[in-house]
Amino acid sequence: AVKDKERALEALGMGAEDYISKPADVDTLISRVRVMLRIRSLYEDLNLERFGRRQALKTLEMRRYLARVMGGSGKVLEMADVLDNVVSTDTTVLLEGESGTGKSLLAEAIHLHSKRDQGPFVVVNCSAYPETLLASELFGHEKGAFTGAIRRKVGRFELADGGTIFLDEIAEISPLTQLALLRVIQDRSFERVGGEKTVVVDVRIVAATNKPLREMVEKGLFREDLFYRLNVVRLEVPPLRSRNEDIPFLANQFLQSHAEK
Repeated sequence: AVKDKERALEALGMGAEDYISKPADVDTLISRVRVMLRIRSLYEDLNLERFGRRQALKTLEMRRYLARVMGGSGKVLEMADVLDNVVSTDTTVLLEGESGTGKSLLAEAIHLHSKRDQGPFVVVNCSAYPETLLASELFGHEKGAFTGAIRRKVGRFELADGGTIFLDEIAEISPLTQLALLRVIQDRSFERVGGEKTVVVDVRIVAATNKPLREMVEKGLFREDLFYRLNVVRLEVPPLRSRNEDIPFLANQFLQSHAEK
């Protein structure tokens, strides 16, 4: 009996939910199993309810954030409605809109109110680098990969591991870099420039462009397969002239900001 108690305590200490001594009565066994299944079901329901509360709070915070940085017009609320179903996932988001419409603010809002908010938020302006350097910037390079590569460089995708990478002006990348980016989106893996070792990363991708990508695909300027990989959730960011009611709010925000400075 003492040995049975020791074994029971050992089993419970290792994570067992219950302990039944042999010989076990079938009715007792079934009853105890049903009790354990019921407890497990209640535990899962509680976790689901807690997750729902946390996500509802994040959604509310995201809406407050957008209201602070963009305004409270119907257009902004429409974008918030779309983002409600996006922020809690790892879904790739494509932001399309003219320059200066706030695409970077939306990308940051997606990251700040996602489950990756404790991870890095890495921004890459794809139009800021010549074709020869963009691949190195995105994926890194090994020492000696090209003239001037005097040491190994970690790319932006590696830096964004566990967080979000924001690829701004995505329409500007070359066909070769488009192909490399397609592989990263599909497999979350790549090789550094001049390297053979495959690097695996866990990143969420948000992309932005001031050019209509679908039209670029039709003209043969952008890979169709990459477009569909990016266009999982598409959000068109409206210019300020189509949401005039936000102008007084933004003017006041800028006035207060500059007055403080």
